[in-house]
Amino acid sequence: MKEKLSTVSVIGLGYVGLPLAVELGKVYNVTGYDINKKRIKELKLHKDSTREVDEKTLESIDIDFTYNITDIKNQDFYIVTVPTPVDETDSPDLNPLKNASEIVGKSIKDKSIIIYESTVYPGCTEEVCVPLIEKSSGKQFNVDFFVGYSPERINPADKQNTIRTIKKIVSGSNEDTLEKINELYLNIIDAGTHKVSSIKVAEAAKVIENTQRDLNISLMNEISIILDRIDIDTLEVLEAAETKWNFLPFRPGLVGGHCIGVDPYYLTHKARMMGYDPEVILSGRKINDTMTSYIFDKLFTEINNEGKKSSMRIGYFGLTFKENCPDIRNSKSLELFQMISATNNEILVNDPYISEKDANTYKINITKFEDMQNLDVAVFAVGHSCYRELPFEALNNIFGKTKILFDIKSIFDKKSCHKAGMKVFRL
Repeated sequence: MKEKLSTVSVIGLGYVGLPLAVELGKVYNVTGYDINKKRIKELKLHKDSTREVDEKTLESIDIDFTYNITDIKNQDFYIVTVPTPVDETDSPDLNPLKNASEIVGKSIKDKSIIIYESTVYPGCTEEVCVPLIEKSSGKQFNVDFFVGYSPERINPADKQNTIRTIKKIVSGSNEDTLEKINELYLNIIDAGTHKVSSIKVAEAAKVIENTQRDLNISLMNEISIILDRIDIDTLEVLEAAETKWNFLPFRPGLVGGHCIGVDPYYLTHKARMMGYDPEVILSGRKINDTMTSYIFDKLFTEINNEGKKSSMRIGYFGLTFKENCPDIRNSKSLELFQMISATNNEILVNDPYISEKDANTYKINITKFEDMQNLDVAVFAVGHSCYRELPFEALNNIFGKTKILFDIKSIFDKKSCHKAGMKVFRL
């Protein structure tokens, strides 16, 4: 057996950190660190609640999972993959990043290299993280330790675009560090790397990736609102427009999660620090953040048009922030469900991906699909594959006499639904 190369500690074992640790574990001596003791216990049993890594793979990879700081001392590389959320004012919450930096500072040896993958604003690594490492380690930046930034490009639940198949942006605090970081990733990335001149460039590249996507979706959402008022089907319009070679194939939808719905606020935060008040980015955020209210209003306008005085029986399908993924952090689907739940209607909810823990946390009773029957209204908020593969007869059978379908993700054929007597709304 070939001797493994350097020692690497991955700090944070969520959707980004765990798949990265697994790939690195095929080449390097890897320690996976997380402050969540339950998560570590789960991984030691070869279980992954995020569903990103299967049990067989976890059994086959030699990784030391730990929540003890002493187990990550004196490593050659540290890779930080902790969450970077926003607070209640939509300002960056850097506490996880700061805590991770202090932990790393207490653990490094001379010449250790620390690589950040967490999404931040340009300048954050050197302005916020490096001083914390210096303070907690007593070591000097670019003399005793070195730093790089290589933004994560993980797409949860995507089994096609994986770590190995996505090109990796790499940067370093000096040329020698850049080359060492580049070599580290080239050993696990089949798609190769893209070296940039500075850490700030790499940080900026990452934060604009999701900002661009957020803005494109917000444009589609606004177009959907306009076309609905003209009584034109948005999907049909987009399919027609997409016949032009350079039309970008974005679709309207609910924008939540911990990337697209969060990252633009990091860029706008930095812009304001520099004395510039961004307009386009924030207007896009405003549209996407208000789509739940828009859909809610449309839903109850349709319900009121039915003229039923008694409570409606509503079936709600999908709570996670995206399809085929168990993550409900910052989920707009969950937000819409909570809005509907506060009304005087009977509501049943189904989502095969949500964990029992999350269901209990949000006090949600999950109903089996076969028990979603005799509905007046069906709201399909997330395009899980199990919903997309649903036979039309099974869809039709969930309804009672009244058939109102809110197909937010355009899962079903609209003409077939109309023929079956359904009133259909979709973005």
